[in-house]
Amino acid sequence: MKAQKTEDKMDNLSLDSRNWKEFFLEDVVSINGGKRLTKADMQFGNMPFIGASELNNGITAFTCSINESLDNNVLGVNYNGSVGFAFYHPYRAIFSDDVKRIKWKNSLHNNRYTLLFLASMIGQQKCKYAYGYKFNSQRMKRQKILLPIQPNNTIDWAFMEAYMKQKEQQILKPTIYKLCKQLIVNDILGGVNCYAPIGKPFASPKFLPRYNEVSVLKKLTIGTDKLHMYHQHLSIMVLTDSLETMAA
Repeated sequence: MKAQKTEDKMDNLSLDSRNWKEFFLEDVVSINGGKRLTKADMQFGNMPFIGASELNNGITAFTCSINESLDNNVLGVNYNGSVGFAFYHPYRAIFSDDVKRIKWKNSLHNNRYTLLFLASMIGQQKCKYAYGYKFNSQRMKRQKILLPIQPNNTIDWAFMEAYMKQKEQQILKPTIYKLCKQLIVNDILGGVNCYAPIGKPFASPKFLPRYNEVSVLKKLTIGTDKLHMYHQHLSIMVLTDSLETMAA
């Protein structure tokens, strides 16, 4: 019963309900650099190469090259290029010299959800930095971020993890619902959405912009198109009305 009450409490978390405290990044995380790898030296492969981009989770290429920046379960924080963007990388990847690798100093709490929370907190500061004011190592170390705390003023790891799990569920739930709905339709209809032609094809005279290339006057000619009317299979329309109940 106690576990159920705790679970219910964690299902409706709010940032406003917590106490917050400022921390210097260097006090709570370890900051390590990437390694320069030019395109000329890069060999194509399957391992993500993390560059200073704000797109594709920071992945700018795939390589089989390996260097000392090889890491996983880590945040990549851009200090150059698209400054201040932070992405979580659960997979093995190597990092460019424009990206810093960040992990919690407390390795017991270095997981997907706490690092995603940290990425959001770091991202709140990116408006301060730009190409002419880089988010370099020294500035990164002395950058302050807000983190939720417990009554004893220590970081509330459990809240950060539970809050990000809640946000993940809120984002994934409608996507999973749509996917399940489509899978039910496909399964009933044999794996495809069927459209059945109804009626007979008919010819419809239309004045089309077709010109006689031989004629200097480019005389307008008349063409006809054969049109088909298509109608969604009746069973789909009937099933769609009841799918919300079936997929719930």
